[in-house]
Amino acid sequence: MDDGKLISLAREVLANAYAPYSGYRVGAAILTADGRVFRGVNVENASYGLTICAERAALSAAVAAGYRSFSVIAVAAEGDKEPLPCGACLQVLREFGLLRVVVAGKKEEIRSFNLDELLPYPFGK
Repeated sequence: MDDGKLISLAREVLANAYAPYSGYRVGAAILTADGRVFRGVNVENASYGLTICAERAALSAAVAAGYRSFSVIAVAAEGDKEPLPCGACLQVLREFGLLRVVVAGKKEEIRSFNLDELLPYPFGK
């Protein structure tokens, strides 16, 4: 699956995000090694530390379905800037290996990174 299609799938779920505090809705789509896609959105909470990012929501859905191997995650947001994953999301994604991260804001430009570019010094097992 190409990056544009995966970003489109992430954008499709943006409207489902629960972001009453920031107003910043994010959608994510993670591609398994065998081609299945799982999606997630950010879910905010009045206790900000309990907020779930879209990346971890998508990953959790895939793990709950039994998947452990991933090739790429796409993250889309409604803002002008591309939504780079936070440190917590990067560390959680790294638990499952090195994958590509593609991001896009509301503009059509898509940027691609290797996970180790965004998290050069991860915690290990």
